[in-house]
Amino acid sequence: MNDLAEAVRIVLATDVLIAILASAVYGLVVGSLPGLSATMATALLVPVTFWLSPIAAIATIITASAMAIFSGDIPGALLRIPGTPASAAYTDEAYAMTRKGQAELALGAGLWFSAIGGIVGTLSLMLMAPLLAEMALSFSSYEYFWLALLGLMCATLVARSSPIKAIASMLLGLLIACIGMENPAGTPRFTFGVTDLLGGIEPIPALVGVFAVSEVMRAMASAEPPKLPPRRFGSILANQWLLTKRYQWQMWRGNIVGIIIGVLPGAGADMAAWVSYAMSKKFSRTPELFGTGHPEGLVEAGASNNASLASGWVPSLLFGIPGDTITAIAIGVLYMKGLNPGPTLFTERASSMYALYIIFILANIIMIPLGIVMIRLASVVLRAPRSAVMPVILLLCAVGAFAIGNNPFSVLMVGVFGVLGFVMERQGFPVAALVLGIVMGNMVEQNFVTSLIKSDGDVWPFFERPVSSVLAAFTIGALLWPLGVWIWNRLKSTTGEIVR
Repeated sequence: MNDLAEAVRIVLATDVLIAILASAVYGLVVGSLPGLSATMATALLVPVTFWLSPIAAIATIITASAMAIFSGDIPGALLRIPGTPASAAYTDEAYAMTRKGQAELALGAGLWFSAIGGIVGTLSLMLMAPLLAEMALSFSSYEYFWLALLGLMCATLVARSSPIKAIASMLLGLLIACIGMENPAGTPRFTFGVTDLLGGIEPIPALVGVFAVSEVMRAMASAEPPKLPPRRFGSILANQWLLTKRYQWQMWRGNIVGIIIGVLPGAGADMAAWVSYAMSKKFSRTPELFGTGHPEGLVEAGASNNASLASGWVPSLLFGIPGDTITAIAIGVLYMKGLNPGPTLFTERASSMYALYIIFILANIIMIPLGIVMIRLASVVLRAPRSAVMPVILLLCAVGAFAIGNNPFSVLMVGVFGVLGFVMERQGFPVAALVLGIVMGNMVEQNFVTSLIKSDGDVWPFFERPVSSVLAAFTIGALLWPLGVWIWNRLKSTTGEIVR
């Protein structure tokens, strides 16, 4: 109890409270700007942490990342431009709800279930840290390969168009992920002598291009004026309790999936959102409604991505192994401030650990009022003239792409992927599957090659471990699912013709 009381005293210090509030506003703003991801938001905070106390420094990382993950939903719902990669999984769904006049319901769901997911993920961090960390450490490259491949197969499950087109888009994304030297062999591939391609294609310019720039091109090519929303949104949280009761199983399933995926090093909120949204559609009683403005997938994916954010700190705090890019930055700050990650952190610095738990919960609680204010401020974008909004969006896309590596080539990539996304959508190919292939490509290849080296070219070890065999069964099932559905429909139609 003395450690808990000390933790409360630490968190209530003036510098810590100011750091939480300032980083919350900062995270909301950065996350809502296309191209500026939660990882970038936390990375830009590192120089600021030099001047802060240890707990205040970590508080800025925790709060800013939680806010940025949520606020990435705002441009996704209002403009079909995901602010962060974690929002890309359900951007089309949220935007479809906005077009139906349900923008406040979509944004409220993102806010409410993100806050719940963050709190549940924090409780898992508090109660199950040793168990979850042990599970994460038991994963080898074989399990990570199947997990990454399962994430890729989600593209076929969430696609509204033909599964064949979804797989084609995903394979194109994997091909793009092969560009550069970021591969196990360390040799240039598909660079065509262009030096800027040696580092590969960054996911953020690709994401911004296919979602944001292609949407601008589509808006400019369309003569139909956009449907304007009400001048004022209704209550943002008005129907969220009804959604909670109606989709409580989906919410808890999203929380659990997010916790499990978040604790795996290298997985993160992006994969958690994709897997949860795919599971929601797969097990839904009304899968045909997905993509038309149905809140069920938003509930599950929104709960999942923030739950994974908190549980991603488990391997980071216990073993110094980053759960994702955000915790990789946080580990550097922890070492810099003398809070060296490891089991002794839970015993010798127990009050500091309790303080981090309190900050996690506090960040997700203040997310609700601050998120409502941010949503209402952002809603004016929909009422602005399209001729004024679209150039601003293009400017933000260019700034966000340039800020990744201070490289003008990234801005060019945004334009290239914008044209590619525009053409693909015109032909019915889902761009979300393309982005998923780009994001997951390196993880699939790295773990596949590493596993083959360990097994000396033998494929049997991919299936002989218990967890890898289960993941392999799920992955192969997801791959064969479209074929099974096609055969079933053919058999039914053939049987019906015989009966007639």
